[in-house]
Amino acid sequence: MLVTLYGAAKEVTGSCYLVDTGNARVLIDCGLFQGSKHLEKLNFIPASLKPKEIDAVVLTHGHLDHCGRLPLLVKAGYRGKIYGTPGTLDIARLILSDAAKIQCDDADRENRKRARAGQKPIKPLFDARDAEEVFKQFSALPYNNWMEIAPEAKAELVEAGHILGSSSVILVANQNGARRRIIFSGDLGQRNVPITRDPAVIDRCDAVFMESTYGGRNHPSYEETVEELIELVKGAVERGGKILVPTFAVGRTQQLLYHLFKMFESGRVRPFPVFLDSPMAIAATQIYSKHINLLDEDVRDFFARDNMQALLPTLKLCTTAQESQALNAVGGPCLIMAGAGMCDAGRILHHLRHNLSSSETLVLMVGYQAKESFGRRLLDGANPVKIMGDTIHVRARIASVDGFSAHAGQSDLLQWLNPLAKAGTRVILTHGEPHQVNELRHEIENAFNLKPEIPSLNDRLEF
Repeated sequence: MLVTLYGAAKEVTGSCYLVDTGNARVLIDCGLFQGSKHLEKLNFIPASLKPKEIDAVVLTHGHLDHCGRLPLLVKAGYRGKIYGTPGTLDIARLILSDAAKIQCDDADRENRKRARAGQKPIKPLFDARDAEEVFKQFSALPYNNWMEIAPEAKAELVEAGHILGSSSVILVANQNGARRRIIFSGDLGQRNVPITRDPAVIDRCDAVFMESTYGGRNHPSYEETVEELIELVKGAVERGGKILVPTFAVGRTQQLLYHLFKMFESGRVRPFPVFLDSPMAIAATQIYSKHINLLDEDVRDFFARDNMQALLPTLKLCTTAQESQALNAVGGPCLIMAGAGMCDAGRILHHLRHNLSSSETLVLMVGYQAKESFGRRLLDGANPVKIMGDTIHVRARIASVDGFSAHAGQSDLLQWLNPLAKAGTRVILTHGEPHQVNELRHEIENAFNLKPEIPSLNDRLEF
C-alpha cells in the first residue's frame, strides 16, 4: 500500500492524500493551498494523481483547505463519489460556492488591469458551474457507519470535534491477503468546549496521519479564554469604540454569537448592537441550525431555528452591500463580525480601512492567522498598512484570543493519540508549520517511545 502526500506536508493547507492499495485508489481530502503566493501556485491537479483512475474521495470536513481543489479534480476527469458526513457536505457546498464567486471576482479585477496593460486575460481556478459539477458527486456517509467505498476498501467517519460535521477517517483495505487499517485524523478540535462535540476515541490502527497545526503549544484554558474575551469587550464598550472581528464563517462565528448571548444573559456586559456582516456566515449559522443534533446538548436551544434572534435581540444580520456600507455611519459601542477570517479579502477589509486609524477601535482576532496573511501582519505590528491602495496608520488595538481555536492544542493532540500509540504503530505528522510539527514529534517520542515521520510534499510512503 502506498500513500502519496499531495498537500499539507510541512504546511498547514492543501490537505490531500492518495491511498493506493493495489486494488483501489482512494483520495482523502482535496484541499486548496492558502496563504503566500508561492503556495497558491500549487493549486493544480498533478498529472501523477491520475483523477480518472481514482475510485473514491473522502472528505474529513468542509473547510476550503480540505475541499477547495475538488472542482479542479472533477474538471480533470474524476467521476466517482465524494463522501462526507451530511454536515460536511452542506458546509462544503457553501464554502465552494463562495470560493467560486471570489475566484471569478478576483479574475475580473485582475483582467481589468491586464486589459489596460495590453496583457492576456486570466481564468479563475473554477467558477460556479464547476462547483455545481462537484455537488452532483456528493454522497452522504453518516458518522459511525462502515461503507465499502472502493474495491476491497471500506471507510468509517468518526467525530473529529473541529467544526460541524468534521470527521476522522478510518480506512481499512485488503492488499495481497493482508488487511491494513489507516487513520487520517483530519483537523482535530479541542476537548470540553461548547458548540462542537469531543473528538471520538480511536484505539487501533497500523498507521495514523495526524494533524499538528498547534503541535508545539497549548491554548489557554477555555475558561481563561472566555474571561479574556469578556474583559476585552468590556474595555471596548467603555471606550465607546467599535469591535471588529475578522470572522471565519464556519465555527468561530457561531462560537462568538453563543458567547455574546451568554455574556449579555449573565449581565457581565450590557447588551450592545452586534452586526453579522457576512452572508456566508449567516448561511453557515443556518446550517448549524439544520444539524443541531451534531452540536453539544448545552447549545442546541440557542441554535434551534428562530431561537437565536429571540435570545440575542441586538443581533442584526447584514446581507446586502448597502447594509454593510451603512455600518460606516454607526457609532460605537458595537461589534461587527465580517469575513474573511485572515483579513485577506471580504467585507472586513472595508471596516478595517475605515476604523484602523481610531484608537477607540478594537480588532479582535479569534482564529488562525497564516504566515504572510494580512491578519498575521496586523498581529505582528505592521504600521502603516495599505488597504485598497490607501495608506492607513494603525492606532487601533489589535488583540488575539487564541483559546477559541478550532484546532486541538498539544495536550489534546497527545490525548487523542494515546489509545493508538502502541508498539509498531506508524505516526505520520502533517498539516503543520515545521516548528509545530517538530515540537509535537519531540513530545510523542518522549511520551510514547515512537518515532514519528515528517514527510514532504509528494513523498510516497509504503505500508
